[in-house]
Parts: sequence; C-alpha cells; structure tokens
Amino acid sequence: MLRPALALSVSSLGLAATAAFAQEPPPVTHTVPDAPAPEAEMAKPTPPPPDAIFPPVEPIIADEEFDKAIPPISAEDDPELNVPLESIADFERRQANKAASSGEPAPGSEPAPTPALADGDAVEAIGDAPIDDVELAKPLPPLDNFNAEPVEFAEPESADEGVKIAYTVQINGLAPADDSTDANLTDLFGDISALYDGDGEAANAAMVRARLTADADLMRRILASEGYYDARVDTRLDRGGGDGQNGGQGSSRGRGAATPAPASDETPPETPRQRRPLTAIIDVVPGQRYTLSDIIINAEPTVPPSLIKDNFPLAIGEPIVAQRVQGAEAAIALKLPEEGYPFATVGQRDILLDGATGDGIYTLPVDIGPRARFGGFETVGKLAFDVKHVQLLARFKRGDLYDSRMADDLRQALVATGLFATVSVEPQKTGESAGDGTEYVTTLVTQEAGPPRTLAASAGYGTGQGIRLEASWTHRNLFPPEGALIVRGLAGTQEQAVGVIFRRSNAGRRDRTFELVGEASRSNYNAFEALTGRVGFRVSRESTPIWQKKITYAYGLDLIATSEDDYDFLLADRNRSVYYIAGLTGQLGIDRSDNLLNPTKGFRITGLLQPEGSLSGRFSPYARARVDVSGYYPVTDSIVLAGRVRVGSIVGAARDNLAPSRRFYAGGGGSVRGFGYQQLGPKDPNNDPIGGRSVNEAAVEVRYRFGNYGIVAFVDAGQVYTGSTPDFSNLRYGAGIGGRFYTNFGPMRLDIATPIGRKPGEARVSVYVSIGQAF
Repeated sequence: MLRPALALSVSSLGLAATAAFAQEPPPVTHTVPDAPAPEAEMAKPTPPPPDAIFPPVEPIIADEEFDKAIPPISAEDDPELNVPLESIADFERRQANKAASSGEPAPGSEPAPTPALADGDAVEAIGDAPIDDVELAKPLPPLDNFNAEPVEFAEPESADEGVKIAYTVQINGLAPADDSTDANLTDLFGDISALYDGDGEAANAAMVRARLTADADLMRRILASEGYYDARVDTRLDRGGGDGQNGGQGSSRGRGAATPAPASDETPPETPRQRRPLTAIIDVVPGQRYTLSDIIINAEPTVPPSLIKDNFPLAIGEPIVAQRVQGAEAAIALKLPEEGYPFATVGQRDILLDGATGDGIYTLPVDIGPRARFGGFETVGKLAFDVKHVQLLARFKRGDLYDSRMADDLRQALVATGLFATVSVEPQKTGESAGDGTEYVTTLVTQEAGPPRTLAASAGYGTGQGIRLEASWTHRNLFPPEGALIVRGLAGTQEQAVGVIFRRSNAGRRDRTFELVGEASRSNYNAFEALTGRVGFRVSRESTPIWQKKITYAYGLDLIATSEDDYDFLLADRNRSVYYIAGLTGQLGIDRSDNLLNPTKGFRITGLLQPEGSLSGRFSPYARARVDVSGYYPVTDSIVLAGRVRVGSIVGAARDNLAPSRRFYAGGGGSVRGFGYQQLGPKDPNNDPIGGRSVNEAAVEVRYRFGNYGIVAFVDAGQVYTGSTPDFSNLRYGAGIGGRFYTNFGPMRLDIATPIGRKPGEARVSVYVSIGQAF
C-alpha cells in the first residue's frame, strides 16, 4: 500500500502542499504516446521564413536561348490580332440569332429542372402526421384560467442598478479547528473575507457566487496556515436561509437581513425588488492537524555548536503553523549575523507530510558562511565626509567579532548626521585570515550626500510671552566633517534676537558637540526690559529626535553684557543698570523615557549648576542650581499619567545684586500654566514681577490618546521666593485642559488653563501653543 506524503513550502498565509510518495515503492507509471499526425499534416511543406537567404542556382536555359526558341508573333502573320473585340451585348445578340436560325432555344432561357426524390419521382404528396399524444388533442384552456409559472434557471441581470440582492453568510464546521488554535480563525476570516466586505449586498447572484468562491480559497489558506492541510471546503448558495446542518455548527456574520414572511396565507408574487435573500454557505471539514515529528537543520558546525539549536524556537510535537515556521527561520537569519556570521543565508524549507499519521518532517538548509571579524573601512559614492570620520562614528574596532547590531548602529549614526539622502553599511569579504577560524571583513559604507542647506521656521504663542516666530538658515557641512554654520532670528511681541552659531557634531568623538555662539537680543517683559549681548562656547552630548540618549551632559562658558531695568525700592521707580557677567555651565541628565517628544513611560532627571560672577567692579561670585524630575506611567494603552517636579536655588548673592534676567521666575506654558509668563512670585508696587532666588514647581497630567488626537487634563502648582531656599509655602495652582495632534515629529500642543483662586490683575484664561508635550 502506498502511503502518501506531502512536500510543502510556507507561503505568506499557509503552507502550499505538493503530493509525493515516501517510504514505499513508487507505482508503475504508464505513458500514453502522442497520437500520430494526419498524413496530410505530415506531408504539408513548411514555408520558409520571410527573411531566409537561399544559395545561388545556375539557370537551366539561358535567357538568350529561351528568347530565340519562341517564334515571333505579328499582325502580318495573323490579321485577326488587329480586329477589335465585340461588346458583350453584341455577343449575346449574335448567339441568340444563331440559335433562332437553327430552331433551338436561346441560351439561359431553359426552366430549372425539378429534382427527383429518392424513389425517382419528382412529385410526392405528403399527408398529415398521426397524433399519438392525447394531450395534444385536448382543447386549450380559457385564458382567464391559464396560469404560467416560469422556471427560474439563474438570477437575471437587472437593468436597474438600484436593485440589490441581500445575502447572509453562514460557516459550518469551523468551530473544532478554531478551538484548537491560538488564532481566532473566525475573526481572521471575517477581517479579509470578500463576502463580509460586501456588507450583505451584491448586484446579482453571480457576484455572490464569485465572492463565495474566493472565500472558499481563503478558508483553505487559513486552515493550511494552522496545519490543516487535508481540509475540505465546500460551498453552496441557498435562497431564503441555510440549514446549518452540514459540517457542524453554523456561524453567521452576515450583514444582510432576510425579508420577513407575509402575514396572510397567500404569498404574493415576487417582484425584482422583493427577491428573497440568499445565504452563502461554507461547509468546512478541517480534517487532521499535522504536527512536527522531526526537525532537521542542514548546516556546518557553528561556534558555539548549539548556536542554531538554542535560537530556533520550533519544537518536535507542535502543530505546523505557518507564522511559527516563518518566525523561527527569521530568528536564525537574524541571530547568525549577530554572532559572527555576516554572510549566513537561510535556504528553502522542505516539509514532508505523512497523511496516514499526520506527521511532518521539517528540513531547513542553512549556509552559515565564514565566521568573521571586523577589519578595515571603505567608503564610496557621493561623499559627505571621508573614511576617517566614518571610523570615528563606529563603536567597534578591528579584531572585534562581527555583530550586525554594531553595523546597524553605525548606519543609524550616519543617518543622524542629517547629511545623507541615502547611506548603507555592508560587510565585504576579504579572504584575509584573522586566526581561530575567522577572517576579516571590510565595512563598506556607500554614501549619497544630500542637500546640506536647510531653512527652518517655528511659531508659538503663550500668554505673557505673546507670539514668537523663529527662523534659521543652516549649512550642515560648511566646514567638513559636520561643521555647521547656523544663522537664526527671533521675532516676537516681547522678544527679538539674532545670532550666529558654529557647531561641529561628533567633534573628536562620537556624540560630542562643540558650539561657538554669538547673539544679541532684546527682551521686554513685565519683569524687566533688557538689551543683551552674549558670546560663549559649549560642549555637550544631547539627545535628538533620531537618537535619544540615556545619559546627556553639557559644560561651557558664557560672557554676557546686558543693560536691564529693575525696580529700585529706595527710589520707588525703575532704574536701568549695566551688568557684565562671566559664568560656567555644567549639566547632567539621565533619560529612561521611551520617546523624546512624546514619552509614555520611564523617567527623566536633569541637574543644572551655573557658577557665575559679576565683573562690574569687584568680582562677586554666586551659583545657580536647578533640578528637574519627571515621570511617565502608562495606565492603559491609551492613557498615560505624567508628573514633574522642579526645584531651584541661587546662593552667594542678594537678589538686588543679581541681574533681573538671572533670577528665577515662574508661570507660563513651560512652568505653571494658568498664569502669565513670569507672573508668579514677589512683585513691585506696580504689580510687576521682580523675580526671586528660589523656585519650586510641580505638575500632574492625564493624557488620553485616540488615533492621531489626544486630550490632556492637568493641574500645575508653583511659587517663587525671595530667599535662597524654597519653602513650598503659598503655592499657586492652575488647572486646565489641552488638545494634542500627533505627527511624525511629535505632538502639536494647545493648552488652555485658568488660575485657581484668581487674584486681581490675573488673567481668567491663559492659552499656550507649542510643539511637544509640556514635559
């Protein structure tokens, strides 16, 4: 007895099987020869192609000899050659006269003979046929009693496009297979079914049948994807409703409703718009579910020996599920390059199915290729910078075991420079031995430099700050490698500025940025009015939207000259002073959040220390310190609870000895919402803020997201104090609601807030518009 087996391959949805025979002698195969071609066909010459070239052939008789052999023909030899031809009418008239003189009928005037029958008689009488059917002899019924019911062979096509056929869908017998799998087969079928996609309506029955046929193929693929390769799927189209008896329990997800039966005993005739609904029925017999009886991976030995086995998740005895098989192969294709095999390839699987036992033998060929170590670097294409700078960006060195994650890391660092239209990183074989059975590979970087110049603009609005419009022009590689020149300008209702920045990214080492800054600004706020010039430098390691870093830092030096007005309590008026300030900056940050602009979990801690001193007269040192902590907790997939705390202090100088712009303020979109910009804290007799030496703030948000939109409810609190130690007294609170529109580069933010316990002079409502979350 032959035992059938199936050799199959995984498709995107299921495993397509090909019949074969295993473990038994093959059956005898008879070959039927082709029928011979007819003799006429065989004898028919084949015409030559139109462009065929034939060899030259010598003529049998020369042209001169042929012309001599033909006798001359002239009018002298035959006078009839010069006689003109007569017309057809003259010819017919001459023939008629000739026939009349001889007593014969004129040509063409004879009557056509009557053909004789088989018995030779040209005339035959045909009688009436005998009547053998008594029904034919009965008289016809009266017209008023005649009732004709047409036989409906197929659903007629309607010329009225408004006529629709309603139908429902019924699936029988799928429940046993559905219960045995982790996937929900019913929902999977319903999501991509042509019948369900039609919403229970079709133009005609032919369309319903076409959808039913397509869904039968879909059902077979779904069952095969879960290991049911012997499944039988039958379909039928019933009018009025399915019986639900074929193949097991029926399930229906149809969206067309059946027409209710009439209340009277008599059934009125159907019109085209009263057609009974159809029921598209799919009867399923899943059959047995195949399982893996053996797993064979044909590969050369690896280091370590169990590398493939330990990372191949399939196990003997589990059902043959397409998604599991594909996932296991993808895991091998991903793991081998991470463990020193950059050229590993996974071949075409083969699964031999035994229909008698339900077993499947899985065989997978894997070409692991040579084990490799990182060697040198090479770069080609339209270069943004040379190979030396590429090597600086790499986190690996020559001799390290090849790891595709390190190659991907280098590619991401290249993308983060913003200098490329396209860039790729690939290993190249060298054949150079690295010892211990490995060889060096060259890291090939293919560059395609993009446009280096960028024009950018941003806008924002905040109560107290007014409108802010900022624009910049950047040449990102004016001083290669990665030496950028940035010219920026700020135009706002309360602040204007212009500045030039030289920035070198990845300066001397990866992720380190060096900046030289020169800018001039004018600020006109209720707290102070200032004309300021600043020059400085800064070295930093910061996060970007493309490359978020867990640890960030910054340090630098600023030289500031500023003319600012301040309220003088002795003079009871505002007084302008000039301040010259030198200051150092040190900042350290820890970021364990999951997104730079839209965090949903994790936390952030940032500490800032700024030792400064006044250069006006005797040097007067002081220090500014600030700590920010924020945290994010996902309550559900769509709700995030977020909170933050800020504490700041200035020690070493009295408030009146500090430039107003170097004091602490609170209030505004990035501080305590519900209040105007810098409106919290001590104030002068004109109710204008004068700043303080310490600050504390806190905020809590509930963020709800639905699709690309979101709603935020928040409560903020904070206060500024005259002393250097925040005492958390007299806190002011603001509450509000905000909207979010989520984009690829971060959320757009609109917040509306109001102060709790509003005091005279404070706005009832404050509005803030910006990019990114508030914190």
